[in-house]
Amino acid sequence: MRYVGSCLCGKVTFEVVGDFEHFYLCHCEHCRKDTGSAHAANLFSSSASLNWLSGESLVKVFDYKSSGHIKSFCTDCGSALPNIQMEGKLIVVPAGCLDVDVPLRPQGHIFCANRANWDDSLESVPGFDQLPE
Repeated sequence: MRYVGSCLCGKVTFEVVGDFEHFYLCHCEHCRKDTGSAHAANLFSSSASLNWLSGESLVKVFDYKSSGHIKSFCTDCGSALPNIQMEGKLIVVPAGCLDVDVPLRPQGHIFCANRANWDDSLESVPGFDQLPE
């Protein structure tokens, strides 16, 4: 499979060639800070390849305190982008940066002990097709 993606401003584009083995929603405190949301939504592959199509010089890789919690992002718009971890053995792709449909459903929520207190029973919150008036 070939998956294409980009950042919000469109200056960084990439392709991932191969298959994803896992898709997790991570609630750890680092992922919540990274995304500014309840969780990160990341796809994982140990066999795919990542190719930057444009804007690679705009990609910044941040390894939080050399802990292995790695985030890549566009230095112009701040959008999350794929990164390579574990000495090149793992590609982590934020699902939201793909410009194509994701073939997997999330396989689980991880680090639920760190879940935000407001991230509970969200299926009961009203949904709107656009910003409500």
